[in-house]
Amino acid sequence: MKKILLIEDEVSIAELQRDYLEINHFDVDIQHTGDAGLQLALQNHYDLIILDIMLPGINGFEICKQVRVVKNIPILFVSAKKEDIDKIRGLGLGADDYITKPFSPSELVARVKAHIERYERLAGSHAKTNTIFVHGISIDKSARKVHINGEETPFTTKEFDLLVFFVMHPNQVMSKEQLYENIWGFESAADVATVTVHIRKLRGKIERDPAHPKFLETVWGAGYRFNV
Repeated sequence: MKKILLIEDEVSIAELQRDYLEINHFDVDIQHTGDAGLQLALQNHYDLIILDIMLPGINGFEICKQVRVVKNIPILFVSAKKEDIDKIRGLGLGADDYITKPFSPSELVARVKAHIERYERLAGSHAKTNTIFVHGISIDKSARKVHINGEETPFTTKEFDLLVFFVMHPNQVMSKEQLYENIWGFESAADVATVTVHIRKLRGKIERDPAHPKFLETVWGAGYRFNV
């Protein structure tokens, strides 16, 4: 049974989310404060963390930042804050997704399932080692490690997935909708902030001059292309 950590200060909302997740065969731990949630996240093994932003004590942004230092599991922000700047900040800290309240519990369950399934499939702990070399970048798909010019560079789950997807589809223009569907797994619901933030972070790691990218190119009005 997959184990979920739910950090949410509103008790009724947390219990509703827990009930829907448990009906769908997830084991759920709940914490209502940031400090307790962070402690549990760092001490225990979880397959995914659902994280509110506004929490008593440490806020969700700081929790995400500290967890990302030591763990690469999927993190979903759930918040009533609708401003794009909050989405961009959360995704920039390494979160995999951002869901704005109110939302249906079934949507939350669907996203949780999709993120865990993709994480496990792409992690491929038992898969045969398969290393790709391009533009001085070495990508070990089975170990999920990236070396740039000989130095290992840390990538979040979705950054790694996005890089591999581009490399496996060289010189093809990919729209934001295609990227969202293939990496995040939700049809016809592309979140521009999610895709844009991850593209920017990816460029910051693989491009010599991220402001003038040579490898990961923007095709205005169409999407992005990884040039090989």
